Amino acid sequence: MASNSLPLFLSHATFIFLLMSTTFLNPTTAKNRHVSPTPALHHPHPHPRKNATVIRLRQAYDALQSWKRVIYSDPRQLTSNWRGPDVCAYNGVYCAPHPNDTSVTTVAGIDLNHGDIAGFLPEALGLLSDLALLHLNSNRFCGVLPHSLSNLSLLFELDLSNNRFVGPFPAVVLGLPSLRYLDLRYNEFEGPLPPQLFNGNLDAIFVNNNRLTSVIPASLSSSSASVVVFANNRFGGCLPPTISKFADTLEELLLINTSISGCLPVELGFLYKLRVLDVSHNDVVGPIPYSLAGLSHLELLNLGHNRLSGVVPEGICVLPNLANFTFSYNFLCDEEGICGNLTSRGVAYDDRRNCLPEKPLQRSKKECEAAPPVDCFEHECGRTEYALSATPPPP
Repeated sequence: MASNSLPLFLSHATFIFLLMSTTFLNPTTAKNRHVSPTPALHHPHPHPRKNATVIRLRQAYDALQSWKRVIYSDPRQLTSNWRGPDVCAYNGVYCAPHPNDTSVTTVAGIDLNHGDIAGFLPEALGLLSDLALLHLNSNRFCGVLPHSLSNLSLLFELDLSNNRFVGPFPAVVLGLPSLRYLDLRYNEFEGPLPPQLFNGNLDAIFVNNNRLTSVIPASLSSSSASVVVFANNRFGGCLPPTISKFADTLEELLLINTSISGCLPVELGFLYKLRVLDVSHNDVVGPIPYSLAGLSHLELLNLGHNRLSGVVPEGICVLPNLANFTFSYNFLCDEEGICGNLTSRGVAYDDRRNCLPEKPLQRSKKECEAAPPVDCFEHECGRTEYALSATPPPP
C-alpha cells in the first residue's frame, strides 16, 4: 500500500507546485490562459484531452456563475469580471494543469482573501472538483458549508477564517482526503469538536475564536498535526492525557482562553517537538509538571493567568531554546535556581502577581494564604468523563 501512495502524493505535490508556479508566482501567464469551452463542444471530432479541458472549465463556469448569483455585496468589485466562458481570466480564479494529466487545464485555486464579499457558498461549488486551494479569508460569507464540498477530493488548503459561517462543526471537511491545512478561525461554529478531526492527515488545524463547547476530545488518536490552535473557545474540562498522541509531530499548541481546568497532564512533556505552548487565561491548578523540562525545542511557554501553585522547576528554566517564559498571575511560591534570574540567560519572562518572596508586584500575603494546595493525584479533573468516553458502547 505504501508503494502506491507515494506516486499519488508526488502527483498531488506536483499539482500544488504547478499551481503556485504558474499562477501565484506568474499571474500574467495564468490570466492569459484563455480557454473557451464553447467551440470545442460543437466540433465533430474534438481532441479527447481538449474535450476534457472543455468539460472541466464548463463545470467551473456553471459553479462560478451560481456562486456569483448569491454574492450580495462586493465592494472591491473582485467578481465584476466573472462573465463569459473564460473562467481562467476571472479575478481570484487560478488555472493549472491537472495532476493526473498535465495536458488538461482545470481550475485549481480560488483566492478571494480580504475581499469583504458578502454572500454564501452554493451547492454548485461541488462542481469544482479539482480545486487544490480555496482561500476566502476576511470576507462576510455566512450560512453553513455546502455538503457538496465533499466532492473536492484534491483540496489541500481550506481557509474560511474571519467570516460569518454558523452551525455545528462542519463535518464535510472531515472527509476531504487531501486536506492538510484547515483554517476555520473567527467564525460562529458551535458545539463539540469531533474526534475525527485529529485522526486524519491534517498538518495545521486552526479552530480558534469560535463558539465551540464541550471538552477537547479525550479519544485522540495518532495525529499528523504540527500546529493546533484551540484558543478562545468554551471547551471547559481538562486537557486529556491523550494529547501525547501528537508527540511525533506537534510543534505549536495554543489553548489560550479555552476554559480548561484541572491539572496539566504530565503527558504534555511527551510532546518532544513542541516549540510553542500557551495555556494562559484558563483555570488550571496544581503544580507545573516537571515533565515540561524534557521539551528541549521549546521557545515560548505561557502559563499566565491560571491558578498554578508550588515551584517553578529549574529544569524548565534551563531549556536550551527557551526565549520567553510567562507564569504571571498564578500562586507560585518559589523559583528554583536560575528561574529567579532568567535575565542572566537572556530569557524574557513575566513573574508578576504570584506569591514569590522578595519579588516585586506580587500578591498579598492574605491572597497567597487563601489559595489551597492541590494534589493532582486526588483531583478528579474529569477522570470519570474521560473514562466513559473511552468505553465502547454496549453490544
